[in-house]
Amino acid sequence: MTAKIITVCNQKGGSGKTTLTINLSGALARRKNKVLIVDADPQGTATRWAASAEDDAPFPASVVGLSAASSKVHREVKKFIQDYDYIIIDCPPAADSPVPQSALLVSDLALVPIIPSPPDMWAAVGIRKIIEGVGDINPSLQARLVLNSCEPNRNLSREALEILPEFGIELCKNLIRQREVYRQSALFGQSVHYFGNKAGAAIEEIEAFTSEVISLTEESDSKGDVIGL
Repeated sequence: MTAKIITVCNQKGGSGKTTLTINLSGALARRKNKVLIVDADPQGTATRWAASAEDDAPFPASVVGLSAASSKVHREVKKFIQDYDYIIIDCPPAADSPVPQSALLVSDLALVPIIPSPPDMWAAVGIRKIIEGVGDINPSLQARLVLNSCEPNRNLSREALEILPEFGIELCKNLIRQREVYRQSALFGQSVHYFGNKAGAAIEEIEAFTSEVISLTEESDSKGDVIGL
């Protein structure tokens, strides 16, 4: 077993990194994968989210806090590679944090959630530069923008869909819509799957997104390229 490593990163807060991390991890775990969430954000949102689950319905993925590892996150993550199928790293929303660059050194895929608004698109330029820089060391790294909290019928979302293909990072085919159930799921320490049929539309889009992510990670294998780091 050699884990596929996915880093969820953006330098702007409120882009939905932890929501994406939790729901992707939950979907992967429900497909019988062994999944580890690395909470590399000092705020510990992913840790608190999963810890909110009831004892009789624990969150299906494991969580470890590694924010203190800072620029050495990649070394700590490598210790878990043989124990999991997928490792999802939830990065802090800080432009001066060394965590994203460190995490990307050992990642197969970088996911950059972005809300369709000008400030969010401007902020994503910084993480694009980091991804491009890491690509010289980890040439197998793939990256995708994930349009999050999207309302396709709104003008701003439509304009974002037109502009983002020119951003320099390819856009995921599947987007995440703005739904109340994503916020509700945090209260129960679960992904949207917990709500069953009541969250049917959200589950469907998370499952489609997860299938896309699996396909992308199967195309990449970066660990051997950075074994000396």
